[in-house]
Amino acid sequence: MIYLDNFRIIPQKTMKITTELIDLLHLDDLENNIFSGKSVTIGSAIVFGGQVLAQAVNAAYRTIPKDRFLHSLHGYFLEAGDLNTDIQYHVTEIRNGGSFSTRRITAMQHDKTIFIMAASFHQKEESFEHQIPMISPEKQPEELMSWDEMLAQFGDFLPASTKSFLNVERPIEFKPVHVQNPLDPENLPPKVEIWFKLKGAIPAMTIQKKHQILTYISDYNVLNAAFNPNAKTHHFGNTQTASLDHSMWFFRDFDFEDWMLFSAESPNVFGARGFVRGNIFTREGKLIASFAQEGLMRPFKKYQ
Repeated sequence: MIYLDNFRIIPQKTMKITTELIDLLHLDDLENNIFSGKSVTIGSAIVFGGQVLAQAVNAAYRTIPKDRFLHSLHGYFLEAGDLNTDIQYHVTEIRNGGSFSTRRITAMQHDKTIFIMAASFHQKEESFEHQIPMISPEKQPEELMSWDEMLAQFGDFLPASTKSFLNVERPIEFKPVHVQNPLDPENLPPKVEIWFKLKGAIPAMTIQKKHQILTYISDYNVLNAAFNPNAKTHHFGNTQTASLDHSMWFFRDFDFEDWMLFSAESPNVFGARGFVRGNIFTREGKLIASFAQEGLMRPFKKYQ
């Protein structure tokens, strides 16, 4: 869950490289299918929803037979997470069938449930296949500026909230294909395309680790697509936002050695909720995963 209107520099530990993210997502085993994890800020005063999603995936994988792999997850964010308190993840083994395993994961803080997830795992099988083609973006990542480069070049001219968000160190490099001018935004089609890549040396990873990291990344940038058609009047600075639910489907193996494309579109915003769906591709166009999210988009009353 992210409240982007509250982004600011806060005195919390951050992450710079991939290995720090891997360490964050690996939970302590408290026995009896209960696991514990710490939090690292991405600039908000509360826990980043992608972290909770990915840590829940880590917890579930710890109870799954080695020959089964995550193919779908469906999570609901119920309460904001406290950055200063460990999160406990309780895993319930719902089913171990002939080729599928199902788990329910409940995340708790201060004796409250802050998040729930259902996750399904499938034994590897061979079959026929197809996928939709990746529509190549207008620009490749080498032609674009990263968030870090935008901050260095334009930081003195950015609104305080945007500058604070970009100033937070993170282990992922993002390069949006189209960048809104925060001082003169324009209404755009309801879609976003963002190249992303991990920072630092990338260690060899199991598919389990790759799924956790991709899940973490998938909660970045989602609601931008839902803002675009009304960007002249509504933005993260005058709208309360939060991830309400998040789903993912995982298809093919991949690696993080090159840039990958996050492509999202928003079919609908209505009733203070925005719906976004999209796909994640390798640079070569291989479809890795799909995602969907509904988020709170509640304009502050003074702007209504």
